[in-house]
Amino acid sequence: MGRTITIDPITRLEGHGKIDVFLNDQGNVDHAYFQVPELRGFEKFVEGRPAEDMPQITSRICGVCPTAHHMAATKALDDLYKVEPPEAAKKIREMIYSAFMVEDHALHFYFLGGPDFVVGPTAEKAKRNILGVLGVVGAEIGLKVIGLRKQLRDLISLAGGKVIHPVFGLPGGISKALSKEDQAKFVAGANAAVEFGQFSLELFDKVVLKNPKYVEWIISPAYTHQTYYMGLVDAQNKVNFYDGSLRVVDPAGKEFSKFKAQDYLQHVAEHVEPWSYVKFCFLKSVGWKGFAEGADSGIYAVAPLARLNASQGMATPKAQGAYEQFFKTLGGKPVHHTLANHWARLIELLYAAERMQELASDPQIIDPNVRMLPTATPKEGIGVVEAPRGTLFHHYETDERGVVTRANLIVATQNNAARIAMSVDKAAKGVIHNGHVDDGILNMVEMAFRAYDPCHGCASHALPGQMPLIVRVYDQHHEMVKEIRRN
Repeated sequence: MGRTITIDPITRLEGHGKIDVFLNDQGNVDHAYFQVPELRGFEKFVEGRPAEDMPQITSRICGVCPTAHHMAATKALDDLYKVEPPEAAKKIREMIYSAFMVEDHALHFYFLGGPDFVVGPTAEKAKRNILGVLGVVGAEIGLKVIGLRKQLRDLISLAGGKVIHPVFGLPGGISKALSKEDQAKFVAGANAAVEFGQFSLELFDKVVLKNPKYVEWIISPAYTHQTYYMGLVDAQNKVNFYDGSLRVVDPAGKEFSKFKAQDYLQHVAEHVEPWSYVKFCFLKSVGWKGFAEGADSGIYAVAPLARLNASQGMATPKAQGAYEQFFKTLGGKPVHHTLANHWARLIELLYAAERMQELASDPQIIDPNVRMLPTATPKEGIGVVEAPRGTLFHHYETDERGVVTRANLIVATQNNAARIAMSVDKAAKGVIHNGHVDDGILNMVEMAFRAYDPCHGCASHALPGQMPLIVRVYDQHHEMVKEIRRN
C-alpha cells in the first residue's frame, strides 16, 4: 500500500518550502514534489511607485541578499535613464558587491550547506548546524568565519550606508565617494578575504575531497543532471558577478547562446505549475518539455556550478588555479553533479575576494566623481547581476514621469526552479528504497535543493489579486477524490 511522506518545513535555506514524497506499493518513490507555498507580491505592489525607489523597495524582498536586488535595481535605473556611471562609481559598486559575495558564500557553506559534509548528512539532526560544524573544525575556525563576515559587512555599511538594505545606488552612480581612509579599510578587508578563501578551499579539500564517501555522493547519479547552464561573463568569457553578457552552454559544454541583459526576453521564458508559487524558467528557443534533462529540454541551471560551466575561466589567478583543479578532479567540463555546487561556491568566494582586492587597490576608487545625473525621459530599463544564487534580472517599464507601470523580476531561484524540482525528485528516488525512511535519508533528499542555496522569499512573488487556495484530497492510490477551490 502506497504512502506519502511530507518534509515540512524544509530546512537550512532562505524562505519556505515543503516536499511531498509519494511511495508506491513496493515502498519506492513514484514522485517527489518540491513545493513553494509562500507568496510575495513585489512585482505587483511596486507598480505606481517612482522608479528611483526600486533599489530600496526590492532590497526588502530578502534580508539575506538585499545587496543583489539593490544592485540589479540600480543597474536597471542606469538603463532606464540611459546614463553611464563614472568609472569610479562602477568600481565602487563592484567592490562592494564583491565583499557581499564573499560573506554570503561563507554564510551558505559554513551555516547552511556545510553541515551536510562537515558533520555528515546522516548525523543527529541537532548537530547538523553551525554548532555541529564548530564541534568538528574547532571554535577558532568559527571565530574566523564570524570575524570575517563582520569585517566585510561593516565595509558594506561604510560604503553602502546600511548592510541589510543598502542606500548607495543611484541612477548614474552612487551616493558618496570614498576617502583614502575608507580605501585602506577595504584593502585590509580584501586581504583578509583572500586568505579566508584559500583557507576555506583547504578545509573543503581536507574534510570533503579526502573522504571517499563524500566524493561518492557528489558524483552519484542521484545528484546528477545534464542540463544547459547560464552565467554572466566578461569580454574574455571569464566569470563576472557585476557586468557582462549572459552566456549559455549546452549539456555538452558548447556555447549555445550569448546575449545582453536587455535581450533576455528573447531567450528566457517562464512556465507555471498548479502545485507551486514559484515559476519555472526555460530556454525559449528549446521550449518547455516538462521536467526533463538533456539537450532537447529547455531547462537550465544558474548559480556557482553553472557559472563555472558557462565560463571559460576565472579572471583572477588564485581562483583560476582552483577552477582548473575543480574540472580536472571531476573529469572535465561541464560538471553535471549538483553537489559540486558547494566546491564551486568556494572557488567563487576566492574569486570575489581577489576581485575585491584588485578594486580596493585601484587609485581610481577614491575619485570624487561618482555620479552622472540622468537627463533622458524614462521608458524601460533592464538590469542584471549574478546574485550568490545565480542570475538576477530586474525589468521596469515606466511612464514619462518615471513611475513604474510594470515590473518583472526573475530571480536566481526561479532560473533554477525546474532543475531544483528535478533534483529533489531524483534524489528521493535514489536514496529511498523498499519503504525504508529515516531522518538521515530525508536529509539526503533535502541536500538536493540545499546545494543551490535557494531563496524562496525571492523566488515567489506573483500576485494574482487574491491568494488562491486549492485543497486536494487523495486516496491511498494517489487518486484525487475531492478538490476544494477558492480562486
